[in-house]
Amino acid sequence: MASTKAPTIEELLETEAIKRVRILYSHYLDMGKIDELVDLFTDDGVCEFGPNYGGDWVGKERIRTGFEEFQGGDGPFTGAMHANTNPWIEITGPDTATARWYLLGLSIEGRRAETLWGPALGHSPGDPAEPNPLMLMGICDDVYRKVDGAWKIARTYIDFVWPNRNYHAPRDG
Repeated sequence: MASTKAPTIEELLETEAIKRVRILYSHYLDMGKIDELVDLFTDDGVCEFGPNYGGDWVGKERIRTGFEEFQGGDGPFTGAMHANTNPWIEITGPDTATARWYLLGLSIEGRRAETLWGPALGHSPGDPAEPNPLMLMGICDDVYRKVDGAWKIARTYIDFVWPNRNYHAPRDG
């Protein structure tokens, strides 16, 4: 996945456009803007969240349903904040790219992770809220495809590495 050659100006511009997609993903998820979030995916997009989160969500309608089920909050702000760091983006073709991100899931309401993602992350329902806002840490692996001139998420996978350790090697396009 890593390249040692210096990127061109065009590649830097494409990389910034891909960063924007992932940043918007988190903003839209955290603000409960499901329509805008789903629009970031290709029509045949896939969210690989595993059996604890409904299996693979394939296609925009299933992605919409999945995010609605796991949104975790009511209203314009869900109480969660997802921070994406350490982007590692590779342009793999004129209309394709891969990326890895570190993900920090934070709660500003002192809610435990099970209120957003269920006991699959190792928490028991009914545990008291903790002052630590960290809900989870993960590594996101994304495959991007340019559609009508705009980068879209074709495939995304999250390895939750804390509080559970479920790590897999980077995925290829």
